[in-house]
Amino acid sequence: MDKLFKAAQVAVNNCLAIKKGESVLVITDEPQRKIGYLFWEAAEEVGSEAMLLEILPRSSNGEEPPVAVAKFMKDFDVLIIPTSKSMSHTSARREACESGARCVTLPGIREDTMERTLNADYHQIAQRSIKLAEMVSQGKTARVTTPAGTDITMSIEGRECHADTGLVHNPGDFSNLPAGEAYIAPVEGTASGVIMVDGAMVGKVKKPIKIVVKEGFATQITGDRSAEELERILKPFGQPGRNIAELGIGTNHKAQIVGSVLEDEKVMGTVHMALGDNKSMGGEVSVSSHLDGILLKPTLWIDDKKIMEDGVLMV
Repeated sequence: MDKLFKAAQVAVNNCLAIKKGESVLVITDEPQRKIGYLFWEAAEEVGSEAMLLEILPRSSNGEEPPVAVAKFMKDFDVLIIPTSKSMSHTSARREACESGARCVTLPGIREDTMERTLNADYHQIAQRSIKLAEMVSQGKTARVTTPAGTDITMSIEGRECHADTGLVHNPGDFSNLPAGEAYIAPVEGTASGVIMVDGAMVGKVKKPIKIVVKEGFATQITGDRSAEELERILKPFGQPGRNIAELGIGTNHKAQIVGSVLEDEKVMGTVHMALGDNKSMGGEVSVSSHLDGILLKPTLWIDDKKIMEDGVLMV
């Protein structure tokens, strides 16, 4: 418990820099209740006006919280959201940040993830993430290949690459915790090729999930049980749920692939591609689903510049 509480303290003091007298709302649900309470204790310890709110677990990543909660979120200086399903890509979270709340989401965070990754040097991770984001933002086309058979190209022209730094110090700032990625929304309708997810997606994968992409959408998904599970999850969301939403580059040297996307997508030396909502990233698709697939040992080109080779950053 001590290690876990220490991780919560690091987040409260370093990542969020919560000050005495600030209003803090911790939103949690039954599966994450223990972690939610630790964050509440850590926030209370620094003298903030801390509150703890438990909602019913949502059924999908990106599903909105209750309307009353969404309204309530706008009234706080700081939001800390350890819930079993992600609230990162919700209108409630976006609107709260627009109202000036600084916010971290920790969807489905595991205790071992919290202990291992929240004690990382986030200033170092921030520098790495910002440098990568600046390089990617200048590009027009991205191409990813992997030894497993991924080969996909997409336009990123006119889109901004964001750095997920874990340093949430200014009104409106937002990050995942653990943090550590540079991410961009490819231009809708431009992604084309094959994605072979060999790291994790809806849990660790035993056999790669093959996703055929045409004109910006996943048109075919094949593989073993993981592929069937992915199809099942995507079904209610129709075509928008199959949008190629994100290209992300992991930058957290403490993160490991554990089968929990929150940590998996931050692993240094990996690239992830997501399906579904990209509204939070400057894209145009709004849907209550966002699913990341992690690719191992990727080679990444931005235009004709190779910025990663077989999982090693070249910058």
